[in-house]
Amino acid sequence: MDSNLPIYGNYHGYYSKRPFVNDPRLALLPVDSFVGKRVLDVGCNEGYVTCEIAQSWGAHKVIGVDIDKSLVRAAWRRRTVVWSTQSPSAPGTDTSVHPDHFPLSFEHTFGSLPIPPNRNRGKHVFPHNVSFRASDWVNDQIPEDSEPYDIIIAFSISKWIHLNQGDEGLQRFFHRVYSLLRPGGTFVFEPQSWDTYKKAKRLDKNLMDRAATLKIRPEEFESLLSQLGFGPVKHFGLAGEGGFRRPVDLYVKL
Repeated sequence: MDSNLPIYGNYHGYYSKRPFVNDPRLALLPVDSFVGKRVLDVGCNEGYVTCEIAQSWGAHKVIGVDIDKSLVRAAWRRRTVVWSTQSPSAPGTDTSVHPDHFPLSFEHTFGSLPIPPNRNRGKHVFPHNVSFRASDWVNDQIPEDSEPYDIIIAFSISKWIHLNQGDEGLQRFFHRVYSLLRPGGTFVFEPQSWDTYKKAKRLDKNLMDRAATLKIRPEEFESLLSQLGFGPVKHFGLAGEGGFRRPVDLYVKL
């Protein structure tokens, strides 16, 4: 995917527009949500959320996937930066307590710290418990799909899947999420409202044409997920500021 336009929502520098130390969407969830879990972050962009879950939320394994290869390269870079700037700690402890122990300027000036072999820290401890894939996950499998996930996250991507792949593609995405979660697994979802489609579709004529064919609206997502076999939605409130202020919802696979 080499388009210069972010027609997939693949904005470069996205997290400079919604800066944070700890992602406010994750902060809405129970503190033990990811402990010991196998997590897939769909549409991971530059890996900020993926790395935070792997570093600070006790996840067993976190995989980030994005359609944009250059963003995936940036995500691997993000992993190295986070490792190089975190405070020293014992394996398995919360490394976010002193997130500025080593300023970013140190990493820029002196280079990244070497990542020790996983036999020294353990393969389920950051940074060994996070990895990234470049893939159109809605349509293509990745090797990690061979095992069910405990949690699948979809932040800021439903609109882009919908505009690029239509109602059928959106339904295919929801079905893939359901089929690849273990029973009792959770889908953490940030739906984007219909009014945000208006600006997005102007990026490209194909998006404009596809938008004209859409019958499904975001307010119907809950019903679609229920029909697949998810339990009642749990609303965790709104996170973010301005145009980024959106709901965070959680669905459990029955």
